Amino acid sequence: MRERIAEEAAVFALAVQFLTRLPLPADPGFTPERLAATPRWYPAVGLLIGALTGLAFWLAALVLPPALAALLSTAIGLLLTGCFHEDGFADCCDGLGGGATAERALEIMRDSRLGTYGAAGLGLMLGGKIITLASLPVTLAPIALIAGHAASRSSAVLVIATSTYIRHHGTGKPVANGLSRKGLALALLTGVAALATLALAAGWASLGALAGIALGHAAMRARFEKRLGGYTGDCLGAVQQTSEIGCYLGLLACL
Repeated sequence: MRERIAEEAAVFALAVQFLTRLPLPADPGFTPERLAATPRWYPAVGLLIGALTGLAFWLAALVLPPALAALLSTAIGLLLTGCFHEDGFADCCDGLGGGATAERALEIMRDSRLGTYGAAGLGLMLGGKIITLASLPVTLAPIALIAGHAASRSSAVLVIATSTYIRHHGTGKPVANGLSRKGLALALLTGVAALATLALAAGWASLGALAGIALGHAAMRARFEKRLGGYTGDCLGAVQQTSEIGCYLGLLACL
C-alpha cells in the first residue's frame, strides 16, 4: 500500500511538472509509464491552478476593480502554466484556419511561429476570459476559476479516452494510450466534484457552466476531428481553453 501511494504521488508530481511551471521540492522521477499515467491527475492539477488563480483574483479584488483582478489572475494563470494550453489553442487556430488539407494543417500546427489566425484567436480567448470573469460576482469568480480549470482539463482527458492520436511523435503521444478506465473515472469525477462545489455557491446557474463546458468541448472537437481525423497535443490545449471559457460564459449567462 505504501509503495502504491508513493507511486501515485510520483505520477501526480509528474503531472504537475508536465502541465505547469510550479517548482517541486524533489524530482518525481521520469519514466514513460508514469508519464502515460498522468492524464488521470490533469483535473487535479487544474484544481491547484484554479485555487491559485482564484486566490489571486480574491486578493486583487480587495483593493482593485474586478476588471484588473480578472486581468491579474489570468496573467498569473499564464505564468503558472507557461501558456501551455494557450499555445495549443493558438496553434490549432493557425492550422485549422490556414490549412486547406489535413496534412497542411498539421504542418502549420507544428510550426512554432504565431500566425494571424492564432494571434486573433488567442487575443479573443484571453479578452473573453477577462471580461467574463470581471462580469461575475466578485465572491463567485474565484470559485468559478477553480471549477473551470479542473473541469476543462477533464474535458481534455475525455478526448484522450475517446479519440485517436494522429501524430507519430509529439507531446501528446506518450499519454495517448496510457489512460485506463479507472483513470478516466478519476479524471471525470474530479471535474464533477469541482462543478459540485460551484453548484453550492451558484445554485442552478452552475448548470449553465456545465452546458458551456459541453458546448466548448463539442464545438472544438467537431472542428479538429472533422479536419484532422483525430487529435494532437495542440488539440487537447484547444479543448481545454474552449471548455474553460465555456464554463465562465455559461455561468454568467444563467446568473
